[in-house]
Amino acid sequence: MIDLGVLRRRMAAGVVAIVFAALLAYAVWPWLPVARAEQRRVLVFYGFSILGEAVQEGVFPAFARRWKERTGETVELASSFAGSGTVTNQLLLGVPAQMALLSLELDATRLAQGGVIPAASWKALPSEGVVNRTPFVILVRPGNPKNIRDFADLARPGVSIVHPDPLTSGGANWAIVAEYGAAVRASPDSPRAGHELLLGIWKNVTAQAASARAARTQFDNGFGDALVTYEQEAVYDKSRGKLKSEIVYPRHTILSEHTLVVVGKNITRRDWPATRAFRDFLWSDEGQAAFVRYGFRSVRDELNAANPAFGRIEDPFTIADLGGWKRAKAEIVDGDWKAHVLPELGK
Repeated sequence: MIDLGVLRRRMAAGVVAIVFAALLAYAVWPWLPVARAEQRRVLVFYGFSILGEAVQEGVFPAFARRWKERTGETVELASSFAGSGTVTNQLLLGVPAQMALLSLELDATRLAQGGVIPAASWKALPSEGVVNRTPFVILVRPGNPKNIRDFADLARPGVSIVHPDPLTSGGANWAIVAEYGAAVRASPDSPRAGHELLLGIWKNVTAQAASARAARTQFDNGFGDALVTYEQEAVYDKSRGKLKSEIVYPRHTILSEHTLVVVGKNITRRDWPATRAFRDFLWSDEGQAAFVRYGFRSVRDELNAANPAFGRIEDPFTIADLGGWKRAKAEIVDGDWKAHVLPELGK
């Protein structure tokens, strides 16, 4: 005859044993080799338009290999690339990006003003948040039939220019300060030199696009005689034998500097280690070298010799030479181009 009391005690003990075994397995599972091999993590990264190939094909795969070697964990990238202003608007609307690399610091400031990130948080990062650089150049048709040698030549009658749109493109804002600053540096004693060159260039702008990448597509499709754009795309295409135009290096031009922001509120405790590691990787020797291979100039000048395709610029300058972005935006982009140049042209 079965003793029900003994049976119940044995069943209870069995349940306790099963629960204990399950808790033990749950506790040790992350350290088991099979579990570590199966773990996957996704990082969400947004960036301005021309970053796509460099990040997706160069920088992130290199990081993923390092992370796999270090942790045994597979890390994947969910990314989106558009005009820097568009990316900033998306972040303000709440997209779940954990990091974003923006074309200009002004967009980082907008995110801070919108409560997406702490004020000036990027300043605590290496190089005050600047990950890479690229000078602004002019692309012209093969053989340079319009004989364009400098920004001043873009203001000549009969030259048709493709230009990104300053309302959505960080590259367009860089282009405006490049054009203005070049004139000021060429004619430092002429107080209206910057305004006159902007007026002449924008009189000849016949096509605009939402991003630097979109403007490049327009130019490649046959619009215009010249395109004001980042050196990076042209150098990268030239290295692959895919450049359909020629690069003109203005005597004076700006080095654009691109700012990383970390959106902490979108990062879970579980994802912080990988996010932090990728952030740091961007400034590592390997990360910077990957950017150089894809046509971006490193924030460490000694690494740039690895890419012989980089052209020589006689007088490179930075946004700091124009008083920083806050001043340049107020005095050049808004105070001159928007308030005076466009109205004078009836635009």
